[in-house]
Formats: sequence, structure tokens, C-alpha cells
Amino acid sequence: MYAYRYRHLKKKKINGAVWLGGLLLAVIGILLQTNRSFFAKLGEEGAKSCCEKVLDFYLPGLSYSVKDETEWSFVEKVIDVLFSGENYEPESGSYQTQIESDLSYEAILAREAADENYVDEKTGEVIPSVGSADGTSLSDEKDAGGQTADAGAAENTGGQPAEPGVAENTGEQPAEADAAENQQAQIAEAGAAESQAASAVADIKAVTFAREKLNDFDYLIQNFYQVDNTTTIGSTQLNADALLGKDVRLSHDASTPQILIYHTHSQEGYADSVPGDASMSVVGVGDYLTELLTQKYGFSVIHHTGQYDVGDRDHAYAKAGPALEQILAENKSIEVVIDLHRDGVGNNTRLVTEQNGMPMAQIMFFNGLSRTTKTGDIEYLYNPYIADNLAISFQMQLKAAEYYPGFTRRIYLKGYRYNMHYCPKTLLIEVGAQTNTLAEAKNAMVPLADLLNKVLTGQQ
Repeated sequence: MYAYRYRHLKKKKINGAVWLGGLLLAVIGILLQTNRSFFAKLGEEGAKSCCEKVLDFYLPGLSYSVKDETEWSFVEKVIDVLFSGENYEPESGSYQTQIESDLSYEAILAREAADENYVDEKTGEVIPSVGSADGTSLSDEKDAGGQTADAGAAENTGGQPAEPGVAENTGEQPAEADAAENQQAQIAEAGAAESQAASAVADIKAVTFAREKLNDFDYLIQNFYQVDNTTTIGSTQLNADALLGKDVRLSHDASTPQILIYHTHSQEGYADSVPGDASMSVVGVGDYLTELLTQKYGFSVIHHTGQYDVGDRDHAYAKAGPALEQILAENKSIEVVIDLHRDGVGNNTRLVTEQNGMPMAQIMFFNGLSRTTKTGDIEYLYNPYIADNLAISFQMQLKAAEYYPGFTRRIYLKGYRYNMHYCPKTLLIEVGAQTNTLAEAKNAMVPLADLLNKVLTGQQ
């Protein structure tokens, strides 16, 4: 009986020693892993030897007295976990805590490019974004005010919309002449609409929002944002006080460039656009926004019309990045970057709103969070300006809701980066969709330019 008690007490002491030893090893391992440069010099075998010597010093005899006991496997498992043949090397640079192969990085870039809906220009088919919430168009949902997009428009067949009262071409006039005449008519119509829309600017708030409501995360997320199911965000990032507290005003006058407008997807057109005519695509819409900002509001704007999605849309962001970086390096005074796009929706969806009597395309601000639901923060797509990006888009969204109710769709949040890491005040803006007309898209630039002026100059 006494022998049994002795063995039992001895085993309890051994068990306690083993667990204490395992804990000690874990602490040593943490210390070593937090100093990777020391670990690299020491090497795996040296690190193991170090741990064993420390263990023998603090718990003498443990390695000899318990090796025949099954509990020893616990200590061995701790050593295996901490030193399981990983190649520990000094960190090679910032934000490289998760190393990815070139292949996986390329795949991420392709997914980033595919994270917006687009329309196949040959077939007219809407290609849904990767990971869209319902597997269909991002836009086939209610906007912030609960207003649904007009679904009464005729289906787009990929050709020019037939105008009422116009007879079918009988062949007496060449098709090329018809096309040229139609193009001139469309340009003239768009010009007239621009002139009329220029007066559609709101000077008085139509709606006001109490700060206590905006500080309610649930209210904020339900009324101002649409979060894709591929990413996540919380009240720390979407905090009205923090978003509105950031000063996004321009810091200098127009003697040097202040704003850059460019197009990652320059080939996006509208229902009545002529393929190959940049003036009738989203680039033409950018031209009109540039004109309004420079001539009406006195800003200094660079409109970059480089093409990055010709032949290879999947790598448009990767191709646009170096050009964008170069422009910013050559024009260090630029404080605001606007990437102007056009969304892709179902052919029966029309993103149209009426502001001050003028029909125009709805716009949508788009933010990337460099975070996916599955993997968490994407360290190799690091963006130091996410908080700034979110602040300027929210300030634009709130100002739009106050002055132009229904003009904007909810801010869309998705997982990747979208070249928003080059400048704190970066906006990715979707102007309508392929079912809108060019005139509707250009009309939308009038309130957009006004909102930019209000936000960037600090108007209340």
C-alpha cells in the first residue's frame, strides 16, 4: 500500500514537472519567435539544445526521470511544434508576415479585377463579380432609401436602341452614314443635356441626419453601406465620429495639381456609346467631370486617359498601379485620386434618379478593405490609408444624402485593395451602368462635382 502511494505521489510530481517544463518551453519558444534574427543565427538544432539546457537547469533530472513515462510525449510535442523544421529567416520587409507564391499573388490580382461586375462587350452578358453576395449583379438590390431601380426598360440587345418614329434603314443611305449621323445626334443631345443639367445644383440641404443616429453602428450600416459577404467590418472602422472627424479638405490652392482622375477600366461604355470612341465611354464622362471641376469650381485637375483593360481586363489594376505611382511621384501636390468606372447590371435594371428635374445615373462609392471573411487581413495587399479612404467616401455619401437624396447607392465594401493605397483621399466611383445613356452619366457629374467642391473645401 505504501509502495502504491509512493508511486502515485511520484507520478503526480512527475506530471506537475512535465507540465511546468512544457510551459517553460512554450515561453522560451515565444521569446525566440519574437526575435527572428537571433533565431536565424542560432539555428534549429541550437534552439533545441538551448531549450534542453534551460530545462535541465531549472528542472534537473526531468529529462531522465520521466522519459519512460507517457507524459514525456507532451514535452516532445511542444518541442516539435516550436521547432518543426520551419525555415526561420529574418523578416525581409514590412508587411510581409504572410508570404505568398507568385502564382497565388497573381490569382489575387485577377480576383481583385474580377471583383466588379462588367459586361461582355461582344455578347452583352453581365459577368457577376467574384464573391458577389447573391451570385448575381451587385446592383440588383434596393438603394439606401429603399427605392428600387427602374426595371421597365427594354432589354439591351447589344445594338443601338431604336428611336420611336424612325423607319428601318432601307439601304438607300449607307450604314456608315447612318452611324455617323446617329453619333452626331447623340453628341448634340448630350451637349444640350449638359447645358441644362449645369443648373441642377442644390444649395440647400433637403435632409439632415442627427449625429446620435449616425453614431449607431446598426443604423449606419443599414442606411449607408452594403457589405459584401466576402469581407467583414466592425464599429471600430465604421464610426461616424472618426469618419467625419478626418479633415479631407484640400491643403493648397490650384497653382499646382490637386486632383487626379483616371480609369482602371477605360473601355466601359453606355447604352448608346459607339465602340472605340473614348469620348462616348466612361473616359468622356471623366472629361466632363474634369471640365466642371476646373472651369466651374477652379480646381487644378489632371485627367489621365491611359488604357489598362485592353485585351486583359483581369490584370487592369496591376497594370494601372505603376502608371498611377509615377503620376503621383511626378505631381506630389495631388491630394485626391478618383478612379471613375461604370457598373454592370442586369439588362432590365436601370440606375436612374431625378435631381432638380434632370434624369441622371446613380453613382456608387466603392471601398476595398484588404480583408476577406475567410483569411482575415490580407497583409500582402496592405493599405495604410483604409481609414482615410473610408472617411472621404462617407463624407461624400453623407453630403449626397443631405443635398441630393437618392443620387447615390449605398457604399459598397469588398475585400481587396483596388489601388486605393497610393493616396489617402482616394475615391473609386461607379457612374451608372451599361443600361444608362451617356447623357444620364454626364448629367450625374453635375451633382458629383458639386459634392466634391463641398467636401474638399469644407462647406457645411
